[in-house]
Amino acid sequence: MSSVLKKSWPKFIPETLEYRLGERPLHEYLIQNATDYPNETGYVYYGNHITWKQLCESSLKFANFLKSKQIVKGDRIALYMQNCPQYLIGHYAIQMLGAVVVPLNPMYKEAELEYSINEVGIKALITSQELFPIVEKMMDQVSTLQLIITTNYRDFLSDQITLPVPNELKIPKEPSNSKSFDMLEVIKAHEPLDTTAKIDVWEDVSLMVFTSGTTGRPKAAMLTYGNALFKTAATVNTYQLNKTDRTLATAPLCHIAGMVMGVNIPVYSASTCILLTRFDVEAAIKAIEIYKINKLYTIALMNAAILNVPGIEQRDLTSLELNFATSFGMKVDEKLANAWKQRTNGCPLFEASYGLSETHTCDTFMPMDKVKYGSCGIPTYETEIRIVDTVTGEDLPTGKQGEIVIKNPGVFKGYFNNPEATTKTLRNGWVFTGDIGKFDEDGFLYFLGRSKEMIKSSGYSVFPEDVEALMSRHAAVLQVAVIGVPDEVRGESVKAFVVLKPEYKGKITELEMMKWAKENMAAYKYPRFIEFIDQLSATSSGKVLRRLLK
Repeated sequence: MSSVLKKSWPKFIPETLEYRLGERPLHEYLIQNATDYPNETGYVYYGNHITWKQLCESSLKFANFLKSKQIVKGDRIALYMQNCPQYLIGHYAIQMLGAVVVPLNPMYKEAELEYSINEVGIKALITSQELFPIVEKMMDQVSTLQLIITTNYRDFLSDQITLPVPNELKIPKEPSNSKSFDMLEVIKAHEPLDTTAKIDVWEDVSLMVFTSGTTGRPKAAMLTYGNALFKTAATVNTYQLNKTDRTLATAPLCHIAGMVMGVNIPVYSASTCILLTRFDVEAAIKAIEIYKINKLYTIALMNAAILNVPGIEQRDLTSLELNFATSFGMKVDEKLANAWKQRTNGCPLFEASYGLSETHTCDTFMPMDKVKYGSCGIPTYETEIRIVDTVTGEDLPTGKQGEIVIKNPGVFKGYFNNPEATTKTLRNGWVFTGDIGKFDEDGFLYFLGRSKEMIKSSGYSVFPEDVEALMSRHAAVLQVAVIGVPDEVRGESVKAFVVLKPEYKGKITELEMMKWAKENMAAYKYPRFIEFIDQLSATSSGKVLRRLLK
């Protein structure tokens, strides 16, 4: 550990990382939890208390079903649904077989789903009942998909519902169809898997997360069992999470940060997690009150929403002891932190970390005794972060801004079937992030922006090339270029400049095209602004100059 980092490292946190049950994949932690704490609650889902034994047995039974359908080690299996216990069961069942979890955003529409399945050769897909019609529409466009499993969120609700439920949990269950298997039915029909796959923790890929690195259409970052174990253990240690804690999971489990908080940390620490399908301000407040949640992960907008609820001063948030958050849509600044501390009777609020999919996120943490607002904290365990010149690649001194590059045991193996993109991003074990930052004299990292053209909208990474490819599917589009524009709520919104085909000029409006985009793209991705223009500025090689559009 460097002298600068040692100076800022909290004295109450061990300087070396030790794993609670050793270097084992997280599904083995789940199995051990079922042995050590069989009747203790692992997750609470709108009032349904799911014990470690129930979660483990359901996962082993579902794994056995997948095995009976010839799912083997290395197969890519997609999860395409909202947060729910079925997501957890699917995640761990897949990894028990040594297969690879591929999380797909439930906001994806047909074209996005089709692209993802074809990009990595998805063999099986687990989805929710309300999303199955989207799957059904594109089944003829994918060749590798052999198995579909559907589920209804109500299958894991109890009779004693304690929190407001979203509309997805009110959809009546439909009977099984010939194109898919029902998840609950196959779990009930199978015995638990007798032997899990033999895993090389640091070499075997357990997860493929779609990201775009710094440019291009989404690529699948290959992450190992060890990557997940390391970052989970590091986060548990640095934020002092333990078995007695109660956490709340509202962030999407398909997102790497939501996965760490909602899928990995409860299993690693054997703590209790209150799981919500999505963030709802009243459900979140009631969950804190009823279940006495003491450790909380949020985005800043969630904190602001809670603080602005009429009558919030009459609600009981005093169980909260720690709230680490992310600046999406608004900053986690001292003003917000002070308001939160006052309303919760002392709960500190600060920036959680800096990280990206290629490193399984959480590359930094905020020392709880040395909070610096505006920074992302200091490098976590076994982590080297450098700031380099974006042209020469040379290291820059403290205080100078440059590209953030990272090396630690969470670094991915590369992009699936994309050696060229891998070479650009991953160099001698270092991830070149494309992000701009700097260090201060105490070793705190400050994120300053992005050197590439990625758009950050509502916390999601949106890549111009991806939106452009989707927009090009519209029959009227001759050319299209996409940029990000400032948005007070989302951080950035997408704007598309469109050159129409001659035969469509005067026959379609920007509003009509925007409506089409909304119907064919994920909600965070579709352009909120469309402008028709006569031509796009481009280089001699034909590359569009997006900077001129800004």
